[in-house]
Amino acid sequence: MRMYETFEHTADLGLRIRAADLDTLFAEAAECMFSTVVEDLRTVEAKQRLEVQLPGEERELLLFDWLNELLYRLDTEHLLFCRFEVHVDEQGLHGSAWGEPLDRERHALSHEVKAITYHGLRVEREGDLWLAEVIVDI
Repeated sequence: MRMYETFEHTADLGLRIRAADLDTLFAEAAECMFSTVVEDLRTVEAKQRLEVQLPGEERELLLFDWLNELLYRLDTEHLLFCRFEVHVDEQGLHGSAWGEPLDRERHALSHEVKAITYHGLRVEREGDLWLAEVIVDI
């Protein structure tokens, strides 16, 4: 069961993600973002793997950098991603994303995410779950 949703935020779009652990939270955040880019994420096949290593300790900045790296690959290499594995610890983030090049005949696009913003960015413990909120510029 997916534990993410979007919410309206002026001219932007908010992503709200909940997960039992930090690794899942970061993976779900990436999936949530790409589910806003592609109308049906099931049309994207996990054909290529991208490895991402990010140093750092601040969870919010790691989440920003993780999503920003994936968005950069979409913008520059036209890669869509559908599957994610992430490990976050005190050293930083190690993540993998699987996907394929954009094929406009198979992939109907929904939103153009122009940028990840720092506005309202949060990653925190909320009871038994982790919560992340990210505002993306569309």
